Parts: sequence; C-alpha cells; structure tokens
Amino acid sequence: MTGITSAPERTAAGLRERKKARTRAALVSAALDLFCAHGFDATTTEEIAAAVGVSQRTLFRYFASKDEIVLSIQNDIESTFLEKVRARPLSEHPYTALVNAVRDAHRELDPDLVVGQLRVIPLYTESPRLLAARLAAGDRYVERLTALIAERCGVDPVADPRPALLAGTFGAAMHTASTSICRRRTRPDADTLFSTMEAHLEALVPALTEPWHSPAPKSAEKSGAAPPPQNG
Repeated sequence: MTGITSAPERTAAGLRERKKARTRAALVSAALDLFCAHGFDATTTEEIAAAVGVSQRTLFRYFASKDEIVLSIQNDIESTFLEKVRARPLSEHPYTALVNAVRDAHRELDPDLVVGQLRVIPLYTESPRLLAARLAAGDRYVERLTALIAERCGVDPVADPRPALLAGTFGAAMHTASTSICRRRTRPDADTLFSTMEAHLEALVPALTEPWHSPAPKSAEKSGAAPPPQNG
C-alpha cells in the first residue's frame, strides 16, 4: 500500500531533517564568524564550507550564495514571527497581537539566530549589493505583515491604510531597537535584545499619542527661537 510509512522510516526521516538543520545552522554560524573576522567580500564559500567540514557542493545545497546565507538569518526570524502573529487570537487588537507574537517568537527562536541578526547589520554597510537585497527583502516582509494584519482584521489593505501603517511603524520600532543594541559596546544576548524590543514597543504608543516634549527654555523664547510644536 502506497502513502503509508513505517515507524522506522518516519524516525529515519526525522533524523535526516535534524541533521540537515544542524548542518544549515553550522554553515550560518561559521559564515558569520568569518564575515566578522575577515569581511564579507573577502570571505569565500570555500572557506565557509571548510570551516564546517563539508564540501562547497554541500554548502550550495543549502544556500545559493554568500548573500543568501546572510539574508537567511532575518528571513528565518521574520517567518517565525509571522507564524506567531497568525496564531494569535483574532479577538486581540492587531497591535497587541504583534507585541504578543514577539514574546511568542522569543520563546521559540534559537538564541544564536537572534543574536546573529545583530552581527550581520555591519555587513550591510560593507556590501551595497547585500544592502540592496536586504532592503528589498524588508519591503517584502512588510507587505506580508500588512496582508496578514488586513486578513486578521477583515479589511482591504488597498482601501484601508491602517494595516500598512501598523506594519511599517512596527517594523521601524524593531529596527530602532536593533540599532540601539548595536551601539552598545558589549555583545548582547537574545534576552537583552528582546527586552529592548519590548521596551521600544511599550514606548511607541505613548510617543504617538501622549505629550512628551520638554518646554522651550526661556532663553530660547527671549532670543526669538521658535518653540517646539504643541500637541493637541
């Protein structure tokens, strides 16, 4: 009878998938180490494969290029996050669903993968080609998140700007959190990164809706300098 696999066959298939996942993760880790030590352009796929103890042909079974290795880190994180958004209860406000999905993703993602996204940020300034590819991938991610928010809320993302506004603003908050971490001298762990992300998300709504500017100094008023705009 076709279409039925035995328990030993399923076990063997599971072992193969886990081995493939370990090899893929090892290639990403080795590539990051080499990129950070020698530079993105100076590192070859041969060196990456050798660092893991596999052939270059094996590397190309997982990644078509060095660029794809770098881009895979953020892509994996974003795919996991989108899955968590999709799994959130439809009764949640869309922004609340995004915040809770970040927490859900934190519990599932490999900490090394999470920290890896910070390690690749300097590489984008080194390679214009890589930066262009990442920007294009980021646009596609925002489009996917926009469509998902619109689907959850039952609105047309073409006619209703709110899904795109929420997706773009959320993405900006995540980017700001990541860049603020990169400015620190110490290398953060995954918990630190996620706590920073949550702090930025908690600050986002008050920053948009509540007064938070400082009053203009009296010296500026006397000199004729324009005061900051008043909220409300």
